[in-house]
Amino acid sequence: MPMDEMLKNVRNCFDSKFEILGATPQGVYWNSVEAQEIRFAQLLKLCEIDEQFTLLDYGCGYGALAAYMSRMGYDFRYLGFDISEAMVAKAREVFSASDTCRFVSAETQLRPADFAVESGIFNLKLDASDEEWTAYVLQTLDKINELGRKGFAFNMLTKYSDADRMQPDLYYADPCFFFDYCKRNYSQNVALLHDYELYDFTILVRK
Repeated sequence: MPMDEMLKNVRNCFDSKFEILGATPQGVYWNSVEAQEIRFAQLLKLCEIDEQFTLLDYGCGYGALAAYMSRMGYDFRYLGFDISEAMVAKAREVFSASDTCRFVSAETQLRPADFAVESGIFNLKLDASDEEWTAYVLQTLDKINELGRKGFAFNMLTKYSDADRMQPDLYYADPCFFFDYCKRNYSQNVALLHDYELYDFTILVRK
């Protein structure tokens, strides 16, 4: 399946869910606020919390990560990107008074930041094969490697999920494969986090 078609299908699926459930974790395929924020906490272990930094949120949804970072007291400037124009429009509305957060829906508007993160964008593959989706993931990791000057982080569902709960339209990744891939292609400083009680893992790549 062509990559453009895969992403169009995913965008349509997210737009439909968002239209029904709105700017909530469930509206972007997370189970709860608690689970969403546990994932945010893992991703942000990448960042330097004692000084200001810039962050690119690749797959920002309605801006939940930016809201979490503000609430937690991070000193940051933020650019959110998402292929869903509906979600970007909502994020712009929510953060209309902010002079530190900006949201775009075109990749041509992206610029390198200190750190780049991705949360949840690799989970929903729909009808794509595992091989097709893996190719998409690797291509996207190449992009965020270029966009994160000091490093990048991402999360994925794990292949160590309970077999009876795994769904055919979701992508369950091998954490060992992606850890090795990042070590061989991006940096010697790579951390694999797989100890936070959810059915996924987070990889941090520091340069």
